[in-house]
Amino acid sequence: MKVGLFFGTYNPIHVGHLIIANYMVQYTDLDRVWMVVSPQNPLKKRETLLEDFHRINMVREAIDQNPLLWASDVEFHLEKPSYTVNTLAHLQEQYPDHEFTLIMGEDNLRTFHKWRNFNYILEYHSIIVYPRVYTEQEKEQLAKKENRFEGHPKIQIVHAPVLKVSSSLIRRMIGQGKDPRYLLTPEVYRYVDEMNFYRS
Repeated sequence: MKVGLFFGTYNPIHVGHLIIANYMVQYTDLDRVWMVVSPQNPLKKRETLLEDFHRINMVREAIDQNPLLWASDVEFHLEKPSYTVNTLAHLQEQYPDHEFTLIMGEDNLRTFHKWRNFNYILEYHSIIVYPRVYTEQEKEQLAKKENRFEGHPKIQIVHAPVLKVSSSLIRRMIGQGKDPRYLLTPEVYRYVDEMNFYRS
């Protein structure tokens, strides 16, 4: 089985995440996409995250009706902080018959050379990259930077539909008393609302 790993803190999971995950499993050679909920991203402050069990529960609620998507809490049980290379090694040991592929945004690919043991990851795994929506200023800045992975045989660019929506936008909207319901699935919106998450 070929499995795409879509890592994220999912704080909270929103429709943008789901559009990408579903597109990948429909329009690439992936058999499944696992939404891997990260307990601690080395680049993010821990205090900004909801508890792990709330974030995995929201992912499960969001994808409950889609058999091709699966919520994974594998990183909850690994050493912190979570590094992708360690997670991949653990998963390959646990599921030797699976082929694991990373799913990441174009912006992450441009900093991939800073990841721990990125050469090892590329040697044993492939990467599927989806585009990001940039402002004109961001486009100008990116044009000045070298894309060192352009044309790499293990990296596939997929023009999945993307929305300029983020978990931080949703948290900010809720904190300001605004309504983000159309950026979340009904199940996740209900969960966030009933638990009073992200309110000031």
